[in-house]
Amino acid sequence: MQKFPHHYAVTAAANRDDNVDLTSEGLPRIESAPPAEFGGPGDRWSPETLLIAAVADCFVLTFRAIARASKFDWISLQCEAEGTLDRLENTSQFTEITLHAVLDAPQGTDEQKASRLLEKAEHGCLITNSLKSSSHLNVSVRVAN
Repeated sequence: MQKFPHHYAVTAAANRDDNVDLTSEGLPRIESAPPAEFGGPGDRWSPETLLIAAVADCFVLTFRAIARASKFDWISLQCEAEGTLDRLENTSQFTEITLHAVLDAPQGTDEQKASRLLEKAEHGCLITNSLKSSSHLNVSVRVAN
């Protein structure tokens, strides 16, 4: 890992009526548009879906790093993230993010340790820690028979 601080740069470009092109050096271009809730087409990534995707992605990557450091063996992890966008004091903002994490682990896995590592991943996620909305984690550990 590199020393802090880390810097990330993204360019968003659009004309009056088209999608927004999101680019970052060395990465594939992503098209973005408003979600259906804001009158958009609903068939493209939006800032809202990208934010919630970043939370889910960060959770999985943080768990992977914690599991590796803890020498914890696992098979797969699926994280579904749901965000609630609401208006508070005349400002639209995400007020809650809930993660539903399902961890598949090999037979003989200590389920309590697995749950602790998942909770540690939630607390260590830099994206969630950068947001002011509350977040909640629901965990399911499935141990192979």
